[in-house]
Amino acid sequence: MRRAALAAIALGLVLPGVAGARPSYVPSDPLATKQYYLTQDHAFDAFGDTLPVLNPVRVAIIDSGIDYTHPEFPHNRIWALRSFVGGSAMTDEQGHGTFIAGEIAAAINNNEGIAGIAFPAQLIIAKIAGPEGTIDIADEAAAIRWAADRGAQVINLSIGGLRDPTDPQNDMFSSTEANAIEYAYRRGAVIVAAVGNSDEAPSQPWPWASYPAALPHVIGVSALTQSGNVPTFSDRDKIYNDISAPGQGIFSTLPFNLTKQHPSCVDQGYSDCGSDLFKQGAGTSFAAPQVAAAAALLIALKPSLKPDQVSNILERTATDVNASNGCSQCGPGRDPLSGWGRLDIAKAIAALDQPLPPADRLEPNDDAGSHAPVLPASVRQLKATLDFWDDPIDVYKTRLAKGQIIRLGLDGPPGATSNLLLWKPGTTRVNDLRRQNLRAAESIGPGPTHKLSYRVRVGGWYYIEVKLATKGFGAYTLNIARK
Repeated sequence: MRRAALAAIALGLVLPGVAGARPSYVPSDPLATKQYYLTQDHAFDAFGDTLPVLNPVRVAIIDSGIDYTHPEFPHNRIWALRSFVGGSAMTDEQGHGTFIAGEIAAAINNNEGIAGIAFPAQLIIAKIAGPEGTIDIADEAAAIRWAADRGAQVINLSIGGLRDPTDPQNDMFSSTEANAIEYAYRRGAVIVAAVGNSDEAPSQPWPWASYPAALPHVIGVSALTQSGNVPTFSDRDKIYNDISAPGQGIFSTLPFNLTKQHPSCVDQGYSDCGSDLFKQGAGTSFAAPQVAAAAALLIALKPSLKPDQVSNILERTATDVNASNGCSQCGPGRDPLSGWGRLDIAKAIAALDQPLPPADRLEPNDDAGSHAPVLPASVRQLKATLDFWDDPIDVYKTRLAKGQIIRLGLDGPPGATSNLLLWKPGTTRVNDLRRQNLRAAESIGPGPTHKLSYRVRVGGWYYIEVKLATKGFGAYTLNIARK
């Protein structure tokens, strides 16, 4: 199965106690003035005259490789490299991977070019796209697993495969890809992906985010123009478009083998010396790495953060995008065009000093079978979280004997409608309309509080499903009694 071409190739607030209290850091790199997105992201506004010394954070860029000779990427900043398509990950025929790497991790204050946002980043480079620019799902999945095994704390996926819920023949869902994403998330990686560019979709704009952005626990990133509007090429999605960042007119690094084709250009190794494609720097591919870089900064500042906490902080501190700041089509609050809004790194960092969103230690647990954690008979109560957009379903596995009675009680999340269901042995996917006969009991009325009781007729492994049915997010308590 062939993957679609790389998405981009196919195509300030003053915060009390942060920027308002002291001058924000300004990189001295000579071409940083061309990175307007640093200002719009408030990339360094949380810092004073000097940047703090932080422990490295491993950021995986799964893309087309990197120009290993580029002075913006000192070799001590690269943790691991591997090509899954032959050749060397130290070369980048396409330029896409090197462009992404520059946004995230170009060296700061090295008298060269630009400034990367994630100054503590240590890169893991997985090359999955060769000269032709297409990607095999198997290579992508293997690269994700390899990066996770090498300690990737953030994974950037500026790639996309078409999603079309109305036409299965036109939908590129892959269980191989989904399982690899779950593998990385289970090992603690924050996963960031571009929602996709609609130039390869049947129509433009396209109303659905691409894969892997449309998979559970992936932060889907859409693009904004410099004026704050949402460009037509940026895919929309009511559920899987989580946050937006500048994705037009982006300036970054390029391999020297591409820029030398324009020998009269002064800025060799940078995108203004590349083809028109890179000079324009447009695509959700180029918005996603800004969010990945922000995730790396949060982890560097607070290493105890879990992936769901990082995504919650980034999304809930985003600045709402609406008619007042550039997007006449974007309604107030979360919307399909811009998600929760524009990335604001300074606000996200400031949120680290506030009470943090609770971490859900049993994630990922989004379906039956091997995806569901086991609840021993000794467990009488558990507390966890749901999020309509990022994590609407939790599933738990418990063993019940014939004749046993199980009583379940659900409380929360407050202010939203939740469902409580019990599934029989043999269930492989909850909410599979073809297997409704496997549903043992349910409480699916309105409101956040539910109870159900069931006498077991056949012993075996049962599945408890907690589902958020309406927009909202927050904590819930599940009570379990057996007799």
